[in-house]
Amino acid sequence: MNAERLLEVYEQISEAPDAIARLRRFVLDLAVRGKLVEPILTEGNGAELARLIAADKAEKEKAGLIKPAKAPKGATREIGLEIPEHWHALLMVDVLDELQTGPFGSSLKKSDYAVGGVPVINPASIVNEAIRPVAEMAVGANTLDRLASFKLQRGDIVMARRGEMGRCALVDETEAGWLCGTGSLILRPSKLLFAKYLVLLIGSPYSRHYLAGSAVGATMQNLNQSILLSLPIGLPPEPEQHRIVAKVDELMALCDRLEEVRTTREEVRDKLTAASLACLTAPDTSPENFAAHARFALEALPPLTTRPDQIKTLRQTILNLAVHGKLVEQDPADEPASQLVKRIEDQREEYLAADYPNPSEAKTQRKKQKQQIVPPGLPALPDGWCWTTLQQSSLMVIDCKNKTAPYSDKGIRLIRTTNVRDGKMNSNDQKFVTEATYEAWSLRGKPQPGDILITREAPMGEVCIIPEGEKICLGQRMMLARLVPDTIDPRFMLYSLRDPNLMERVQDKPLGMTVQHLRVGGVETLLVALPPLSEQHRIVAKLDALMNLCDQLEAALTTTDTTRTRLLEALLKEALEPASEVLEAAE
Repeated sequence: MNAERLLEVYEQISEAPDAIARLRRFVLDLAVRGKLVEPILTEGNGAELARLIAADKAEKEKAGLIKPAKAPKGATREIGLEIPEHWHALLMVDVLDELQTGPFGSSLKKSDYAVGGVPVINPASIVNEAIRPVAEMAVGANTLDRLASFKLQRGDIVMARRGEMGRCALVDETEAGWLCGTGSLILRPSKLLFAKYLVLLIGSPYSRHYLAGSAVGATMQNLNQSILLSLPIGLPPEPEQHRIVAKVDELMALCDRLEEVRTTREEVRDKLTAASLACLTAPDTSPENFAAHARFALEALPPLTTRPDQIKTLRQTILNLAVHGKLVEQDPADEPASQLVKRIEDQREEYLAADYPNPSEAKTQRKKQKQQIVPPGLPALPDGWCWTTLQQSSLMVIDCKNKTAPYSDKGIRLIRTTNVRDGKMNSNDQKFVTEATYEAWSLRGKPQPGDILITREAPMGEVCIIPEGEKICLGQRMMLARLVPDTIDPRFMLYSLRDPNLMERVQDKPLGMTVQHLRVGGVETLLVALPPLSEQHRIVAKLDALMNLCDQLEAALTTTDTTRTRLLEALLKEALEPASEVLEAAE
């Protein structure tokens, strides 16, 4: 292992996605290939140890002490990786005295379990190569006697048969006498083998890949015992097994320390980022202080931002600033929003008086306008701003047809909740409807480009604007808001509805114990902090610029992660197949 090279470039690769987890896997991979410690010829070789193990098993079997498993038909001892010459290639079955499966599920009834009894080791109890008993999984003395043949012995390896392949742990004095449960296996290795090395081998990427590729089961994968017994492995001399385990322990402890350092570093970054953003959004931040805090945040955040979730937080903070009037300066010369609301009201009435979009819907919209209330005691807004509801701000707000539309192979796009994410309309799992279905589902009003779509569920509160040239049908759990032309900037309304604290502005709170969803009334009466139209345009321009900056930051982060990942991959490859030019090219 080229440790010096690893340390030389560690700072460059340490923040690569899953860097430390990959280093752990790499250490195990080196271990089972015989590349982690130097051979000592006086320790013997794997072939001699294999002969001793086979002779010992034969004697125990002859004496009736064990019933060893047999090699499955067709199993080959050709190992799938290169091992040192002094190692010996053989099968997992060759190093096991016995292999036993845990009791069938029907052997353990609900009434058998007793908190405080003897622990039962199921797959959930095997965590990070250690046994972690689950309090509820324990049995009384009678059940233990009935299932005595499944008791664990010191030196056994208990292994999960289902879920993540390769999870196993060594049984020590404390766990001896505990019960192997359903879904687990008991591996009883030869006493001539260092059991901790076998645990390391089973948990290595090589073994896990082999076992996972051969597991059965469509939903819950189960390990086939024949596959485990057929696993080709490399056997080093017993003293070398001890040295390999000691070296792995040493390197894993180093990885633990690296992980602690990284965690601490990320916590400090998160705290600095949170503090920077908190200064911007604090209610007592004055305009003078805000400018200073903003300058500091813009300078400090890029180097502090190393993860996508941090960029998401930055975006949310920017949106929060925008809807509270802290992103751009107010201009006293702007027409106040209160006058804008009056203009919206007058123009909307002209549309509805002309039976827009149809007589029935015009009547419904008039009725809903009369029900709108802006409650007292709302947070103060900047000069020139005013509170309204979404219904008051719009020409009309309509709900979808609350029924699943029949799909067709082609036709008009049906926009469902899955098609609205992050302020945009997408084609994820795109469905279509016929012209006849479109007409039937659009009786209240046909969606138009520029309309704002809002999801009420799965998830609630996602929004987008229908792009130009799009003809769409409104899917289930969707709502539509259409603005009065030339009164509110649609982009401002879109940004406003993307406020991370949007739910605080919902008067008719969401329903649902498991899956929350917005009521129709909750969308209609959603509170909107409305600035003057000119300020809306300035806010949109500023938001566009800042969101573009976030996009660039995200792209740079992706590029950096890719570079770090490639460098890490090249480094690991160099350790297995030395080729310095490959690493230099990656750098």
